[in-house]
Amino acid sequence: MSEIQTNRTWLETFSLMFHRKVLVMLFLGFSAGLPILLIFSSLSLWLKDAEVSRSTITFFSWAALGYSFKFIWAPLVDNLRIPGLTAALGRRRSWILLSQIAIIISILAMAFSEPTSSLTFTAVAAVMLGFSSATQDIVIDAYRIESAKGDMQSMLSSAYIAGYRIGMIVAGAGALYIAGWIGVEGTYTPHAWTTAYVCMAIAMLIGVATTLCISEPTSYKDSHAVFSNNRNVLHFLGCFFICVAVFITAFSLLGDSFKDFKAWLIEDITENKRIAGFVAATVKLWLCIGLAAVTGWALVRVKAVPKEMLIEGYVDPVRDFFVKYGKTALLVILLIGLYRVSDIVMGVIANLFYSDLGFTKIEIAAYSKTYGLIATIAGGFLGGAIAIRYGVYKALLTGAILSAATNILFAFMVGLDKSGSILLMTITADNISGGIATAAFVAYLSSLTSVSFTAMQYAIFSSFMTLFPKLLAGYSGAMSISLGYADFFYLTALMGIPAVILVVILSKLVPVEKLN
Repeated sequence: MSEIQTNRTWLETFSLMFHRKVLVMLFLGFSAGLPILLIFSSLSLWLKDAEVSRSTITFFSWAALGYSFKFIWAPLVDNLRIPGLTAALGRRRSWILLSQIAIIISILAMAFSEPTSSLTFTAVAAVMLGFSSATQDIVIDAYRIESAKGDMQSMLSSAYIAGYRIGMIVAGAGALYIAGWIGVEGTYTPHAWTTAYVCMAIAMLIGVATTLCISEPTSYKDSHAVFSNNRNVLHFLGCFFICVAVFITAFSLLGDSFKDFKAWLIEDITENKRIAGFVAATVKLWLCIGLAAVTGWALVRVKAVPKEMLIEGYVDPVRDFFVKYGKTALLVILLIGLYRVSDIVMGVIANLFYSDLGFTKIEIAAYSKTYGLIATIAGGFLGGAIAIRYGVYKALLTGAILSAATNILFAFMVGLDKSGSILLMTITADNISGGIATAAFVAYLSSLTSVSFTAMQYAIFSSFMTLFPKLLAGYSGAMSISLGYADFFYLTALMGIPAVILVVILSKLVPVEKLN
């Protein structure tokens, strides 16, 4: 991405879609995209059928917070050799395969859970799925960046997004079709959802087959000696799980205290229960993260884990980024954190909105997923082509403006009679803009990484990309109830304005020539 390839014609640009590496990324993108909706929209409708409250349903989106904290274990994925597998498949392929197996097990665990009687087990299985899927993302992202350089990255990003969306369609529309065919509309049918999720676990075998057929990239750096020492790695893993245990324990034990804190907020600060709940939950989350971080620091101080591992795994990638981008690094981070807010916050509530408009599961699957697939793929490849022809910033700006603007279309649907044609037009516009924005953004994030720290840096970027939006998305149900659907969609459109401003500023401060 070091320069704009103006010498390519449109025909030459789109012919890159049939390159072998592009097709590989299409299938790996499918494997990455399939699990996400099994935590979000498909699970939302399952829980709605089980008569779980809307506010509780949207809290389940926090099960995917592993995507936002995956940089914590990215150094392990980047450096750790898996006994037996790494020697046979290579470092990247072995980790992809291991994560895919974990995803399949997690989906099956969700399939055989029952929200009406064991909602906690369903939540644990969803968290396992989020963690496994986030791990797969770490390795596939590194594999993609290391597979090709230059303007080819834009088309690889587009293929990845296309495959990702196809996986989402299978997990979204496919799961809804299966649940709709087996179940009875308006009646909760547990075995219908069990069958749907088992079918999704089987579909993950496409990703497994792809992993076994592809070749290992050769451009990544070898692991440092400190990570090659098995004893050091075991200590690192032990400390990692101790920190996770501290986080979980603190989160559980602080429950009653933060109920009192929420009550104090309602009584003395704000009478709005939802605002108080948001503040209390956010403070609780970051306090637990802080306790886990302090635990990690203490373990380093007592030399339970080599200090060199933390420096090489965490400090060096961050230092490299700030040295490279200097004072503009903070603006880059701000853009990364805000670019997807509008899409993610609106997306969590979308299926519930369609359902409240009177559309059945089959209709939602047809309009929102199946018909939107072509528009999404077209938007993704269009975003990649714009990035190749005119530069990544123009593609980013186009995507940011369109993504925010299309949310207004959903607001116009509020109060209208049920209309498949209006829903189809709205979803088509939303999917094209989303495809452009996502493909351009993935290409942009890829251009920010250094070869020496591919997995870790991209994991940090993509974690920041989803952290704030997903935290906010957990309250989308409460916001839509408080504001009403129309004002909620207008609000999500306004959330896209900061990203537009930041793209314009960074295009002047960090020209394309400074990107990799």
